[in-house]
Amino acid sequence: MTLAKPRMGRVIFDGLFANNPVFVQVLGICSTLAVTNVFENTLVMCIGLVFTTGLSNFSVSLLRSLIPGRIRMIVETLVIASWVIVFDIIIKATLPEISKALGAYVGLIITNCIVMGRAEAFALANKPLISMADGIANGLGYTWVLLAVAFVRELLGSGSIFGVRVLGEWWTNWNIMVMAPGGFFVLAILIWIVRGRMLRSKEGVR
Repeated sequence: MTLAKPRMGRVIFDGLFANNPVFVQVLGICSTLAVTNVFENTLVMCIGLVFTTGLSNFSVSLLRSLIPGRIRMIVETLVIASWVIVFDIIIKATLPEISKALGAYVGLIITNCIVMGRAEAFALANKPLISMADGIANGLGYTWVLLAVAFVRELLGSGSIFGVRVLGEWWTNWNIMVMAPGGFFVLAILIWIVRGRMLRSKEGVR
């Protein structure tokens, strides 16, 4: 039996919404604690993940017929690490202050479950261009969730966005929002809202 080839539109929609890596697969959760207390840092980190996931998927797909099964995860890790190093070099050269603020977190993209998961689940079985689209879509699906969390955390925790004060002096900063529990709290609220809507829409279809 021949498996149906994935369609580009479906792959993109799944990565962004229907099979969102955070809301549906519950992957990459640690990032909500690591960088989402500052919107600008979160944006750069997410660009790094999209860059890495897209190009890693493309590279693994190109090499898939040459990778022995028993060492495939080692090869995937090497490919992912190579693209992370390229991204790290780029931000060190162009955004040194943000690079310093992110510190070791950029390197931790290598261990992000989303990157390895898409290489294993999709790139090893599909052609390069659609594999790249899958990687980019999943990276963007992760991005919009983290940016939403970062927006709320920086706004309520510091009264600012992109370091610019948007709430007046009357606002008393909620310090818990820039701490680890704030990340979990905001993400939990978003998951409750989004997954609740998903369940209601499925019941409506029935």
